[in-house]
Amino acid sequence: MLVHKKRRALVLKPREPDQILAVIPTAKAFDYKGARLVAVPHKQDEVKVLRNMGIDAPSPILYYYDWPRSHAIKYPFEAQLETAGFLANHQRAYCLNGLGSGKTLSTLWAYDYLRSVGKAKRLLVVSTLSTLDRAWGDTIFEHFPHLTYSVVHASSSARRLKLLEQFVDIYIINHDGLKVIGKAFADRPDIDIVVVDEVAEGARNARTDRWRALDDVVNKQSAKHKFAPRTCWALTATPTPNEPTDAWAQCRLVTPKTVPVYYNRFKDMVMRQAGPFRWIERDNALDIVHKAMQPAIRFSREECVDLPPTTYVTLDVPLTPEQTKAYKQMHSKLVAEFSAGEVLAVNEAVKVGKLVQIACGVVYDTNGEEITIPSEPRLAETLRLVQDSASKTIVFVPFVSSVGMVAEYLRSKKYEVGVIYGEVSKNERNTIFSGFQKSNSPQVIVAQPAAMAHGLTLVAASTVVWYAPTNRPDVYEQANGRVTRPGQKHNTLIAHIAGTPIEQKMYSRLQHKQKMQGLLLDKVVASRGELVV
Repeated sequence: MLVHKKRRALVLKPREPDQILAVIPTAKAFDYKGARLVAVPHKQDEVKVLRNMGIDAPSPILYYYDWPRSHAIKYPFEAQLETAGFLANHQRAYCLNGLGSGKTLSTLWAYDYLRSVGKAKRLLVVSTLSTLDRAWGDTIFEHFPHLTYSVVHASSSARRLKLLEQFVDIYIINHDGLKVIGKAFADRPDIDIVVVDEVAEGARNARTDRWRALDDVVNKQSAKHKFAPRTCWALTATPTPNEPTDAWAQCRLVTPKTVPVYYNRFKDMVMRQAGPFRWIERDNALDIVHKAMQPAIRFSREECVDLPPTTYVTLDVPLTPEQTKAYKQMHSKLVAEFSAGEVLAVNEAVKVGKLVQIACGVVYDTNGEEITIPSEPRLAETLRLVQDSASKTIVFVPFVSSVGMVAEYLRSKKYEVGVIYGEVSKNERNTIFSGFQKSNSPQVIVAQPAAMAHGLTLVAASTVVWYAPTNRPDVYEQANGRVTRPGQKHNTLIAHIAGTPIEQKMYSRLQHKQKMQGLLLDKVVASRGELVV
């Protein structure tokens, strides 16, 4: 196959030219040096037909698109070229590229190209709250000055609808915001591409209102209008963060025909029951998920860009006497509950959380009131890491009850600190993130990891401190990805603070991308009848 750029045509030497001529009316046959050749216009529709015939035709975007870029991005990485071309060629597809691999920019290039050749009108991006402005909005502003966009986020549905009335090229909304005004998007025939960013976060459970709202926009035709099914591209670096069954709802949204209609049927395909409350993966589970999540493209971050090295350290910090007393009391209670058969897989994470809360410096009295207990060694170690950082620092604290305590401690040491957790408004978050990246203040962000685990580029920091471990491997990986991504100029440090055996075990599992299930149940010393935590 040859690409004739001047004529914007593909020249093929097929075994059976008539097959191509029969399905592509714009194709033309001609003879050259005794061979029967076929010229096919190098356009999106013709390329899709050729690919359906098993002919690996290259995407036109790779040859005829004037890639918009900024001073920071001189030219796309090879992986970004491939990703943009892949998305442009598929109406339904998964982009599973790793954290920091440039998925956002690749996706916008694909849309902008399709728009430039008349194959797309408007784009809807559904993403996490923290990435609406700072990831998607900033990327559009910096790289695509010819495109207009609107972040459809406000305190009321009326104000959201008002924002939707602005006719722009790209609408950006958070997953939960779609539950409020999803019908208005469904009724817009001019929105023909939907990007679901962090699809594993937004569409992992088909029983939620969040998933139903997405399904209405992606797959349900409007009662007012009859228009072609929308293009949908799903983006995530961690498609099955907990179990292989996480893939089912995502596939029902994006490629419904690749999985069974019923969840339990899919669960039986990828899991088997090993006890009353325990299911384990079948040996071929990943193969089944891989087949279901097609067509897909996957590049690791390392394949996309050279990054400075990252060092992981776990620092053993002792508990205070008050923490030790509370920890031992909780330990004794857990041993008794385990012996009585009360610690089960369904409530194990709650039990682990109570131990980690004590390590963070929080206990609860008999009335359920929070009591802060001394935790100076952990706070002092956090301060040391902040002081030693080559640039700014992000401190992840898994419990909201401890976020404020850590922030106040660092402020008392004359650091300017931004605080991020679930209840912090979008505007406040944007101010903190923008200041962190573009100015001297704040010097430190103290955050609940799940509140800023997606999409953000915060390479002004080179050090990440885990004040205590999270129980979600996907959140851990995503949160670290805020600093280990393109634009990072320093060697990066991921520092784990641990003061108990259970925290050490959790960090080990997080680093090896292992599940937390069985963390307590698997650590019984049978000969002594003790629970090792």
